[in-house]
Amino acid sequence: MRRRDLLSLTAATAIAWRPTLAEVAIPRIGFIQAGVRQDNQGLLDAFRDGLSALGWINGSNIAIFDGWAQDRTERLPGIIKEMTGSGAVVLVTAGTPATLAAKRAAAKIPTVFVAVDDPVAIGVVDSFAKPGGNATGLCLTSSELIAKRLQLLQELVPGLDRLAVIVRTDPGLEQKLKDIRSNAGHLGIDVLALEATTGTALERAFGRLQSERCEAAYVASGPLGPAKRATIIALATEARLPVIYSFRVFAVDGGLITFGADYGDLFRRAAGYVDKILRGAKPADLPVEQPSKFELVVNLKTARALGLAIPQSILVRADEVIE
Repeated sequence: MRRRDLLSLTAATAIAWRPTLAEVAIPRIGFIQAGVRQDNQGLLDAFRDGLSALGWINGSNIAIFDGWAQDRTERLPGIIKEMTGSGAVVLVTAGTPATLAAKRAAAKIPTVFVAVDDPVAIGVVDSFAKPGGNATGLCLTSSELIAKRLQLLQELVPGLDRLAVIVRTDPGLEQKLKDIRSNAGHLGIDVLALEATTGTALERAFGRLQSERCEAAYVASGPLGPAKRATIIALATEARLPVIYSFRVFAVDGGLITFGADYGDLFRRAAGYVDKILRGAKPADLPVEQPSKFELVVNLKTARALGLAIPQSILVRADEVIE
């Protein structure tokens, strides 16, 4: 056989070959996200760093393969199928869409989810203390988080008593709104919930919250795609309305203020779950954990555009101030 023919045969074989679990020399970990790698590379790096700190070195005694749906969630099942077909022994799913896709397409493979809003409400686990299935991980659910966002709005808008909460029809929406209303009630704030899944719906929502005399808004869904983020931020600026968001990317893109979980910390902690599973632990026995580190980001340029003075009490607590 000529050398060129041999090389072609070798290449074709490499593309078609999919190892069985018994043939995998080192554990393979599939990292799956619905977003764009360019925007989320830092999260993958944090996860890798967490594994390295535990002695798992990518390319040495572990192999990490990442798949990105490019904001098209319909691609997730195919990515997961590719991961499982390539011999992944643990899946790490970033966000609710990837986690639900893994539950449907790869329920038999241990899954560590990260940054899922409420894994109980969406049916991924039975409870936080006893997940009861083949998935566990780190959630975004925290009554403390919701309460602190509302308190920040009260500092921005003294006497706040009418708040618009803008949401999508995400899995677990009912529980999320229940938690927000409960915390708002304790602070004497009346909540107007507005569902907005499209750009047109967002415009209607901002029109209604102005007619309903809402003094501020809380965007409880996200991080959304770049186009929807831009629309929300533009509508908030046009309405000259203080809006708080859950994800840092909103402030980076021009939103007023964000307060949420430190995502880098969540993904570093996810490595601890993978470490335990690779050493024989079962996801059903590993309790779901809540965020323990948070980020407060303020965009002063946006505040000036709104004619809003950010209280010094907020600025001194901010982890990042965007000029």
